[in-house]
Amino acid sequence: MTKKTINKKNQKQIALKRIQGLFELASNKATDDNFELADRYTHIARKISMKYLVPIPNEYKRCFCKHCYCYLLPDVNSRFRIKNGKIIIFCKNCKKYTRIPFKNKK
Repeated sequence: MTKKTINKKNQKQIALKRIQGLFELASNKATDDNFELADRYTHIARKISMKYLVPIPNEYKRCFCKHCYCYLLPDVNSRFRIKNGKIIIFCKNCKKYTRIPFKNKK
């Protein structure tokens, strides 16, 4: 293996750890009613994800709005509903909906 491929692997692992840490910080700040800082953390996490081509983990994908990129906290600045086999997320900041298909596992 060349030095370049090892370096890229290390960069991706570090980027993933930073993304996870930023989302944890964002959830802490959002529960303390500091949404400006939580939104900033999600914005930085997205930028790291795009720069190093690391996908955001699935547990964090629904934590922010896909339109305005603000951190979503249920019943505070967002509304989650289940209707007709879809999860419908309404962001109260940008007033837009996100619909995610929901399948029952049999």
